[in-house]
Amino acid sequence: MATEIRVPTLGESVTEATVGKWFKKVGDTIAADEPLVELETDKVTVEVPAAAAGTLGEITVKEGETVGVGALLGSISAGGAAPATKPQAVSQASSPDAASTGKQAAAETAKIAGDAGPVEPRTMPPAPAAAKLIAESNLSVDQISGSGKRGQVLKGDVLDAISKGAPSQPAETPKAAPAPVAVRAPSSGDDASREERVRMTKLRQTIARRLKEAQSTAAMLTTFNEVDMSAVMALRTKYKDVFEKKHGVKLGFMGFFTKAVTHALKEIPSVNAEIDGTDIIFKNYAHIGVAVGTEKGLVVPVVRDADQMSIAEIEKDIGRLGIAARDGKLSVADMQGGTFTISNGGVYGSLMSTPILNAPQSGILGMHKIQDRPVVVGGQIVIRPMMYLALSYDHRIVDGKEAVTFLVRVKESLEDPERLVLDL
Repeated sequence: MATEIRVPTLGESVTEATVGKWFKKVGDTIAADEPLVELETDKVTVEVPAAAAGTLGEITVKEGETVGVGALLGSISAGGAAPATKPQAVSQASSPDAASTGKQAAAETAKIAGDAGPVEPRTMPPAPAAAKLIAESNLSVDQISGSGKRGQVLKGDVLDAISKGAPSQPAETPKAAPAPVAVRAPSSGDDASREERVRMTKLRQTIARRLKEAQSTAAMLTTFNEVDMSAVMALRTKYKDVFEKKHGVKLGFMGFFTKAVTHALKEIPSVNAEIDGTDIIFKNYAHIGVAVGTEKGLVVPVVRDADQMSIAEIEKDIGRLGIAARDGKLSVADMQGGTFTISNGGVYGSLMSTPILNAPQSGILGMHKIQDRPVVVGGQIVIRPMMYLALSYDHRIVDGKEAVTFLVRVKESLEDPERLVLDL
């Protein structure tokens, strides 16, 4: 008996995914709970495990195709052998006896294809995403070669056709023509042979879209300050060993920064709010997103209710989320609901940047490299470990005075970390 492989529930508001990679081929032996296929959504990458042991009997959706929740991906056959595939049935139908009558062979082929009549070159309508792009680009489906099952036109096929300069169709109505799709100018022959075209992953497409939407929608502005990290570094050096021994996690800087942010959010609630139409939604909780760079792109897992956590609890949760991000194991729940984001470009050596908002949030804090610099303290020039801080905010909801005050409060908490312990 075959066991179906279907797209699992992917989380709130996620209705489709792209098949990223099949880990097995038809006929391969499968163990129960072994990962079979990787699905890419606009939020996370999900591995679909085998519900039963057996062999991979059929793959119905190939890599690159988009599928909805609950869609059939393939099947697992019980035992050690995969069932006979349709191509084998075709070869039997084309035996010498069958070949003696062309009509009988055609009928057998039509039956196998699931069609009583002649086999059509394309029997599947375009995929929904492809149909939408075809309409927006004013193209005809007849101009595009489909690479999907039974000739189905996929979104990638449309993008390929556009990149090759497929001509648009005359408008059927007097409505204004859609905005032209930007087509890359062709490279010279010498350069083209040294280029590689790779389709963007679902995650990378979503990152690009959301960042551009944030720039187009919010009135973004960035304010800067710098913080003397001497006190935090001394505290960390003094207690890092006993901290790790007691809590089982290393004492980093993110715990201090997250705690400092939650304190500042309580004083300046507009930085923790969002705009909904003509309303402002104030959040009486702090779910802090922590931007993490992975091989597949930037992800922002969320430390929920960080304002109610100790520094040790924050470090534990950040550690858990970091491991899950590295291994591609983040769930949709791990990525949702953030009210404010912290981005640490300093781990890559960034000295200063202007981070982009993670919409619909109204604020994001950029951390940077700690660098020894000469500063004036008490009328004397001294060397101190300094870090530039950058707060990007939505000026539609956060005034300049509030933004500057927020950043000053973060600076004060970090330069006097006892304030974090005493909740001052």
